[in-house]
Amino acid sequence: MQGCAFCRIVNRETPAEVVYETKSTLAFFPLEPATRGHTMVIPKRHIETFLDAEEADVPELGSTVLTVGRALRAVLAPEGMNMISSAGVAASQSVMHLHVHLVPRWAGDAIGEIWPPKVPTSEALLEDVADALRQFCRTSGLEERNPQ
Repeated sequence: MQGCAFCRIVNRETPAEVVYETKSTLAFFPLEPATRGHTMVIPKRHIETFLDAEEADVPELGSTVLTVGRALRAVLAPEGMNMISSAGVAASQSVMHLHVHLVPRWAGDAIGEIWPPKVPTSEALLEDVADALRQFCRTSGLEERNPQ
């Protein structure tokens, strides 16, 4: 897509430190890594968010995430790792091209806690949301494609 920073990387119009590539995915270092080894995994095809992906996009993207994540673990021996994909501006997505951040973590690194303090939520509200989600999954056909 014209104007997309990640599509320019895919098309080799913008340089990037590529660490892994498949027919349909690319893994590279961001310009401003959060930690040593922070890597982005993207589909080569322009997809805005994971919510816009088709089921056919998921296997190779997931496989690339696993391959690169395991490589990061083997090479850098982090104490932990975050896998993050944001969908939309409200979720802090800054480039509107699906990407998965693999962020190696060490105790005391500059990132700190990624979750805010817990907010009390009523059981009734949780049950209402759970019921609505179950109903949607049943009526949308998602349940048939992904049986438990």
